[in-house]
Amino acid sequence: MITLSKNSRRALVVGVALTATALTLSACSTSAASSEGTESSDPTSLVLALVPSQDQGELVTTAAPLTDYLTEALGMEVTGVVSKDYQAAVEAMGADQAQIGFLPSLQLWQANDMYDASVVLQTERNGNITYPAQLMTNNPDKYCDDEPVERDGKLFCNGADALAGPAGLDSINKIDKGTSVAVLGPGSPAGYIYPILALQEAGIDTDNDINQVPVTANDASVLAVYNGDAEVGFSFWDARDIVMKDVPDVGQKVVVFALSEEIPNDGVALTSSLSPELQQKITDALADYSNTEEGSEILQSIYSITKLAPANPDSLGVVARAAEKLGLQ
Repeated sequence: MITLSKNSRRALVVGVALTATALTLSACSTSAASSEGTESSDPTSLVLALVPSQDQGELVTTAAPLTDYLTEALGMEVTGVVSKDYQAAVEAMGADQAQIGFLPSLQLWQANDMYDASVVLQTERNGNITYPAQLMTNNPDKYCDDEPVERDGKLFCNGADALAGPAGLDSINKIDKGTSVAVLGPGSPAGYIYPILALQEAGIDTDNDINQVPVTANDASVLAVYNGDAEVGFSFWDARDIVMKDVPDVGQKVVVFALSEEIPNDGVALTSSLSPELQQKITDALADYSNTEEGSEILQSIYSITKLAPANPDSLGVVARAAEKLGLQ
């Protein structure tokens, strides 16, 4: 198991309070009663917790084919819910209010380290098991040292079109005092931890030198830059794809000018309350689903996932250490 100091583990989740309104889950984790009146080890239904990487209202609808598939494959109802934030999903799993979690890398580490959840799968995106955070702007004349180049209908500069980090990080020094920057919550590796750490390492006081514009999801960060609410924004690569269907010119108006160090991919965690047999059944069902054409399309629409592969939990500690460097507490 990955380890940090006890204080560090606590610091990563201080202030997170899971309330009944955050996730409406309790009715979905009832255990089955045996003929002798005792409870079996596994529930009769499952809750799949999703984190808000895009518009929360649409996410459950988008994920419905996945939960429908799991319901049929597992022979029990699987309900998808969207947590109010990244940490609430971890706490829901710790309280056994959700048994399956599609979580970013930091939250996978937390669920494993704090609650002994099993990290069973990690995502592949176009064959890659890591991804960079991207820094975006609506002012390429300021942040691009070269002419933006187009790839798949989207513009990149400073070498970011290589689609692998790090790239273009010297351009961070062009972020002036008072610049509006769209930032996700501190639990987001790509929307906060890695880019904020990059800014701090470039000598920027992220509390006082920039005007942080809080956003709740990656697509909201893209739209904040697109609409001019922020000059710079952070997200996972390439969150512009999420909004392109509704905003066709987003790839031209929102230019990626830098990429962070690579981040371990997100994945799937299962609560320790589930029997090993049921955990294996869920793992197999999800992996099988990702290998179908329909499943791959649905997973791409949810989290831009092309495939689910066996997890490497040891790879996740790097994200926890990055969060620790920021003193998240």
